Amino acid sequence: MTTIQPNIGVEYAENATIVSFTDEKILEEKDINSLQESIMSVIDQAERINLILDFRNVKFLSSAVLGLLIRISKRIYEHNGRLRLCNIDSKIYEIFKITRLTKTFDIYRDVKSATKDLAEVN
Repeated sequence: MTTIQPNIGVEYAENATIVSFTDEKILEEKDINSLQESIMSVIDQAERINLILDFRNVKFLSSAVLGLLIRISKRIYEHNGRLRLCNIDSKIYEIFKITRLTKTFDIYRDVKSATKDLAEVN
């Protein structure tokens, strides 16, 4: 897995690109802006991308991250790709439910379930 600043790991699986957040907290605006640059660069490298965002390590995030996820989703849609989220902490998942983002994003228990049927999607 390649580590990219700021604090994400990128892994290329057979049918997906997996971006793992390595920080427990994603709160600062400068970090969110850096994340946006890094993730958008990963998206822009592919003509069509299946991107999985792995939140395994994240326990706290600011509401600005939700806006970032929406921007990422839009960019992936423009690239005719798919976005899936996984390993979301139960407290963070509650925020997704309250904001109705569970209807916007495909959320999976883990990376394995998120990648399972991507070959059929392409």
